[in-house]
Amino acid sequence: MKRFLPYFKYLRSVRTQIWAAVACALVFGLTSGASLPILIKYVFPPIFPSAAHAAMPFFRVILIAAAIPLAFALRAFSGYLNSYFIQAAGVRILESIRVDYFRKLQILPLSFVQGKSSGDLISRGMSDTGQLQSTLTVLASDGIKQPVTLLGAVGALVLLALTTKGVLLVLVSLAIVPLSVFPVRYVGKKVIKRAYQMQSHLGSVTGHFAENLAAAREVRAFGLEEREIGRFAVACRALITSQIKIAKYAQALTPAIEFIAAAGISVTLVFAYKAGLDLATFVAICTALYMSYEPIKKIGGLNNELQRGIAALDRLEFVLHAPVTITDPEHPVPVGRLRGEICFERVEFAYNAAEPVLRDVSVRIPAGTVCALVGPSGAGKTTFINLVPRFYEVGSGRVAVDGLDLRSLKLSDLRRNIAVVSQDPVLFNDTIFNNLLLGRPEATREEVMAAAADAHAHEFILSFPNGYDTVVGERGVLLSGGQKQRVALARAFLRNAPILILDEATSALDSQSEQFIQEALRKLVSGKTVLIIAHRFSTIRDASLILVFERGSIVAQGTHAELYAASPLYRSLYDRQHQQVV
Repeated sequence: MKRFLPYFKYLRSVRTQIWAAVACALVFGLTSGASLPILIKYVFPPIFPSAAHAAMPFFRVILIAAAIPLAFALRAFSGYLNSYFIQAAGVRILESIRVDYFRKLQILPLSFVQGKSSGDLISRGMSDTGQLQSTLTVLASDGIKQPVTLLGAVGALVLLALTTKGVLLVLVSLAIVPLSVFPVRYVGKKVIKRAYQMQSHLGSVTGHFAENLAAAREVRAFGLEEREIGRFAVACRALITSQIKIAKYAQALTPAIEFIAAAGISVTLVFAYKAGLDLATFVAICTALYMSYEPIKKIGGLNNELQRGIAALDRLEFVLHAPVTITDPEHPVPVGRLRGEICFERVEFAYNAAEPVLRDVSVRIPAGTVCALVGPSGAGKTTFINLVPRFYEVGSGRVAVDGLDLRSLKLSDLRRNIAVVSQDPVLFNDTIFNNLLLGRPEATREEVMAAAADAHAHEFILSFPNGYDTVVGERGVLLSGGQKQRVALARAFLRNAPILILDEATSALDSQSEQFIQEALRKLVSGKTVLIIAHRFSTIRDASLILVFERGSIVAQGTHAELYAASPLYRSLYDRQHQQVV
């Protein structure tokens, strides 16, 4: 129970519904636990003539008969309102939990997000949040309703014991009630173990879905349809197995408690016979006992729900409690538009301690420099440029812009001064205009179109029937690779940031489009610092500074002519590509 206390904050925004549900639960519990035994003992016997009771006037019988459906109507209506208010609060709680989960994903470092399966993260954000919402709402409902019902039934038994001779002996039968705890505890332990497995298997199934949809083209190209179906079937089978095991244990709880209840009633029968109780008192006691076992059974189900909620909570807290290692400083240095000078000072970086990616990297890139990064795959080029926007934190040393340590700046101030175009640009499932507007949300339509023209995207955009209002589809699937790249470049140009990072940004363009982009770059680099990673040396040979990377170190730097003459690695890379082109 303590595990859920921090999450009861989600109930604050719906406290009106929750308090209304609590009030209805109290009414439901009292009318459920105490009403039937009281009716059987004190209301029904006087209606029927016996030696102990004279005949009751007919009009009083009518009044009593009319009160019975009213009592049950009160019970039913309060139960309905309790369920309604709980469900209304539950959907709002679910919204809050999912938004908080999504918010945390936005501020976690890239190293965390990229190191996890997207399908598993989606499953945690959808399935596990749904399970936590279900647990919180069930806890808020049955956590009050069932204990009150139990107290009402026990209260009725106590009342009978105090007002009826010999009934005190019958209360000994209540000693069997604690035995109901044993199946509850046993089932709870089994359910929580299987719940962890089920949530993990559900994440695996979601992961298969996400991976398959992302690789739909490759699956068809390599004829992997049957392989994918087989992998998905195996994942589904594991999920179903864990779900069946949960059902096996959870469904065993009800008959186990019912058997214990039957044993309690049989013991009651023996005590009732010895005590010489009348039939009405005996039936009232049996009813009260039954009404006490029923909430115990429900509380057992609540325990199972808690175990599933704990399993979901553990998976959510893996994200919610993950440390945010890249944050704003306590007292950030205020900056406006930066000039764009970049300095690396003895920078070390490693994704894990055993494998350093950058080793003692020191370099100064003056503002306005077009700087190209070359080297073999895995040499550290992409890591180098990812440190500039603080996507990752340096292990030691420092990265500075205009002499300011990046860690002294607000992330929003720093990244507002940087535009990034990656090798595989991401377009959102929105219009081309809105995708471009992400570069600078306050830009006018004329400025958006001018940026598209600079990136040589304006003409093909107008060729679509809806022009700039064309929806590009998920990840820009309705555009060709070259078109997506030019939209992404236009988005970066619109940003007009002093630092421009191009990570293989021209790799998807044909030679004519690349020529256009080179012309646009020459126009846009004035007053900007440009970092370029490109395997095509035609793209970078005119750079004013080229950094040559090898095994995490900068082994040479200079212009194309200087490096070709002095760096064997650069010369070999250039000659190898030149020969392939020829």
